[in-house]
Amino acid sequence: MNEAWTERSVFVDTNVLFYSVDATAAAKHARAVAVMEAIWRARTGRVSTQVLCEWIVNLRRKLALDGPSLRRIVEPYLSWPVVEIEPADPLDALRIADAHRLSFWDALIVRGAQKARAEILLTEDLSAGQSIEGVLVVSPF
Repeated sequence: MNEAWTERSVFVDTNVLFYSVDATAAAKHARAVAVMEAIWRARTGRVSTQVLCEWIVNLRRKLALDGPSLRRIVEPYLSWPVVEIEPADPLDALRIADAHRLSFWDALIVRGAQKARAEILLTEDLSAGQSIEGVLVVSPF
């Protein structure tokens, strides 16, 4: 994989993290694994507490993983810069949602990427190539 964007600060959305674990997702799984390996090597990954919580919920619900398995998977990501949701963030997300016609949850992801000072937002949930609030949306798929 030779994508220069993996060398820049990358905020990773829940769906990319989920596919990196979900082997039943075939092509998306293989792609997510390759992308995540590149981000780990470059040490450029960032997440938020929102993303970590959503990831845990989805891994538990969709893959039926138990607590120890979830801890093993998620714990390494605590070494990345992790942005916490603060009291003003929902209102900032609301402004972003209104300004860019996004769902509230997608806008909160964008807000997390901003706070993490990420240049790239890696997600399949938004239109690739668009810049939202100074963050470039890239889809690995």
